[in-house]
Amino acid sequence: MAKKTIDQVDVAGKKVLMRVDFNVPLDENQNISDDRRVRMALPSIKSVVDRGGQLILMSHLGRPEGKGFEAKYSLAPAAKALGEMLGKPVAMASDTVGDDAAAKVGALTDGGVVVLENLRFNSGEKKGCAEFAGKLAAMADIYCNDAFGTCHRSDASMVAVPEAMAGKPRVVGHLVAREIQYLTDAISNPGRPFVAILGGAKVSDKINVINNLLGICDAVLIGGAMAYTFSLAQGGKVGDSLVEKDKVELAKELIAKGGDKLHLPVDTHCGDDFGNIAGCNKKVVAAGEIPDGMEGLDIGPETAKLYAEIIKKAKTIVWNGPMGVFEKPPMDAGTKAVAQAIADGDSISIIGGGDSAAAVDQLGFVDQVSHVSTGGGASLAMLEGQRFAAVDLLDEA
Repeated sequence: MAKKTIDQVDVAGKKVLMRVDFNVPLDENQNISDDRRVRMALPSIKSVVDRGGQLILMSHLGRPEGKGFEAKYSLAPAAKALGEMLGKPVAMASDTVGDDAAAKVGALTDGGVVVLENLRFNSGEKKGCAEFAGKLAAMADIYCNDAFGTCHRSDASMVAVPEAMAGKPRVVGHLVAREIQYLTDAISNPGRPFVAILGGAKVSDKINVINNLLGICDAVLIGGAMAYTFSLAQGGKVGDSLVEKDKVELAKELIAKGGDKLHLPVDTHCGDDFGNIAGCNKKVVAAGEIPDGMEGLDIGPETAKLYAEIIKKAKTIVWNGPMGVFEKPPMDAGTKAVAQAIADGDSISIIGGGDSAAAVDQLGFVDQVSHVSTGGGASLAMLEGQRFAAVDLLDEA
C-alpha cells in the first residue's frame, strides 16, 4: 500500500494543492489552544516551500453549516500560526474557490503559501460535490493528501479532488505516509505476540475492530466502560455503570468467538459519584460484583497487573481507548499501568488517536511509544480492515 510521497515529486515552480488537518481547537477569542496539528504538517509544508513550490493549503475546521462564512470557524488563526512557525508571510484567502482565492493563488510566487478559507463553508465539501472539487483541482499541478484524520471520509477534498486531478501527480504527505506504514504493517505483518488493547465507552463503536483483531491478534485486552457490557453478558452485577443493554447478546458472541484470546477485567475500581471522583466513596471489587449505587470507573489493580504482564511480552501493540476515567485520579491508574507497561517493553506500539492519544500525552508517555495516530476515527477504520478511497486513488510508490 506504499504511496508516492511529496518528497518524490518535482515541485519547483509548480502549484501544489495540499489537504492538511488544521482542525485546531480555538478559544472564545479565536486563539489556538493547541497548535499541534499545524506543527505536525510542517515537514510536508517545508518539503514544498524549501524546494520552490507554490503551496495552496486547504482544510476544514469545526462543523459550520455549509452556507458560507462563519467567523468562529475561520482558518485565519491557523494561517497566522503557520506564518509564525515558518517565519514568513502566509496569505489567507477570504473564500475557498471564489475571486479572492483565485487572486491569491494567482499571485503565488515560488516558495509562497496561501491558506484557503474553511472547506466546509461550502456545502459541496461534505457532499463530495464534483463541481466544487473541479474548481479546487483546477488551481494546481500536484495534489497532496496530508490529512490522515479525514482519510476515511468521502469529502470532496479527499476523494473528488484527486479524482478530478487524474493524470497529474497525486501523492501523500509525511503524516499520511507514516500512518499508512505503521497501521498497515501492524495489520499485515505484525511482530508477535501481537496484542490489541481496546477501551472506551461503547462496544458498539468497536464491534468491527474487535471482530477483525480477534482474527489476527494473539490477545485482545478489554477495558473502559465497554467492559461492563461484557460483564453483563456473563451474568455479572454492574451497579450504575455505563452499559449498552442492547449489545449484551453481541458481547456474548464476541466472548464465544474470542475464547482464550479475549481478556476481560478480573476486578474493577468503582465509585459512587462520577461528578466528585476525588471525594466520593471508592472501592475495588471483583469483576461482575459492582454494588448498586456505584459504577465502574477503571480496571482494578489485579487486572492492571495481568494486562501489564501480557503487554510486556508483546512485539506489536495497538491501543485504542483508555482503561478508565484517566482524566481524574485515582481512576487514571489502569490507563497509567498500561502506558507504563508499553514504555517498559520493546514492542512496536501504535496508539490510536482521540482519548488514547490524549491519555499517553497527559500521563507523560508520548515519547516512549512508537507512533501516536493523528486520526482516531481513521485509525479505527484501518484496524477494522477498511480500505480508503482517499488513499487508494493516490499514486503508487
